[in-house]
Amino acid sequence: MRRADRLFQIIQFLRTRRVTTARWLADRLEVSERTIYRDVKDLVLSGVNIESEVGVGYSVRRGFDLPPLMFNEEEISALTLGARLVQTCADRSLSTAAQSALSKIELAIPKELKEKLDKTPLFSPLLPMSATFSNYMVDIRLAANQRRKIRLVYQRADKEQSDRIIWPLGLFFWGKVWTIGAWCETRDSFRVFRLDRICTLEILADIYPIEKGKRLQDFIDAQGRVDCNR
Repeated sequence: MRRADRLFQIIQFLRTRRVTTARWLADRLEVSERTIYRDVKDLVLSGVNIESEVGVGYSVRRGFDLPPLMFNEEEISALTLGARLVQTCADRSLSTAAQSALSKIELAIPKELKEKLDKTPLFSPLLPMSATFSNYMVDIRLAANQRRKIRLVYQRADKEQSDRIIWPLGLFFWGKVWTIGAWCETRDSFRVFRLDRICTLEILADIYPIEKGKRLQDFIDAQGRVDCNR
């Protein structure tokens, strides 16, 4: 468990119990009592009103809650630009999700920041995406998340077509072109496939294994040696 998650859990436990001992928290969070002491001290220093009594335990005043999530102006600009990029450059499903995320952010922030969101002068030009291309992206994301193999008919740079069985590891956007980073069973090596050169795509029932040397991080490490034309 990340430390941030553990601190959040400590606050939640203290909010729902009248008194809580360090031993009880340590057992629940699977850490040492010393870690709990250090975490509680840091929470107190950050402004959480935790009361303690030796031999009894910790408690927080009734009605205490976490402060609302808030963004500064730069964070609003970054989130707005990111959402706009997704809306114009990704598939329809992610585009809809980006718009939904912006709407939720708009509801959660105060009026003065809402105006900053509306006036953020950062835009992403609309890139036309065909229904077929959009469906390919959805299918590839699904296959990568589920570790499903894909069968491609792919047009190479020399216009020749080839049949491939690939293990989709991730989608990469290069400004104008989306690509799949994958392990290619046909070539027995990593390959990069441009989505705009895919002729047909079929998600297979076969699940590819997690093998050392064929994982996403291995692909990223091998980027300088990956060929997208063969």
